[in-house]
Amino acid sequence: MTRLIGLGLLLVGLLYPFAVYFGMEHFAPWQFGLLLGSLWLARALLGKGGPGSRWMAATAIVFSVLLALFDSPLLLRWYPVLISAFMLGLFALSLKYGPPMVERLARLREPQLPAKAVVYTRQVTVAWSVFFLCNGLLAAALTLWAPLSWWMLYTGLISYGLMGLLFAIEWLIRQRVRGRP
Repeated sequence: MTRLIGLGLLLVGLLYPFAVYFGMEHFAPWQFGLLLGSLWLARALLGKGGPGSRWMAATAIVFSVLLALFDSPLLLRWYPVLISAFMLGLFALSLKYGPPMVERLARLREPQLPAKAVVYTRQVTVAWSVFFLCNGLLAAALTLWAPLSWWMLYTGLISYGLMGLLFAIEWLIRQRVRGRP
């Protein structure tokens, strides 16, 4: 059930900009808040996350409640900013309290990382932190000053393309660092 809720949150996150853009004619902002809040509440109650997972769920639930109470179309557009802030928090705080997020992920495949790889994974975690900071700032600027269509285009397509590009660039660099052609 926990995986199903996680998948639901992932799908909502991916489709959210399109749902807002195309669904505003059919649904009120409070309904979006109800859906988001329900998914995050289910994750908080059924998930076995640590403190980071709990504060993310609590923040998302508060956002959802505010969205439902104020029924504001503008407030709808802040959800991608919130998600970028969550990701920035996870990656940046892992740099401070360690181990860095990318090192944790790398150790899932290779538990005994060499010292060179530990340094590299820290640098990649910094790169992702910078990405999420810039992504969140751009999404916030689009929320405040751009038409809904621009916001949807960036938060629904361009930002995911940039993430894919960052993944690809990092993968190429990793191959060179490992000494592979």
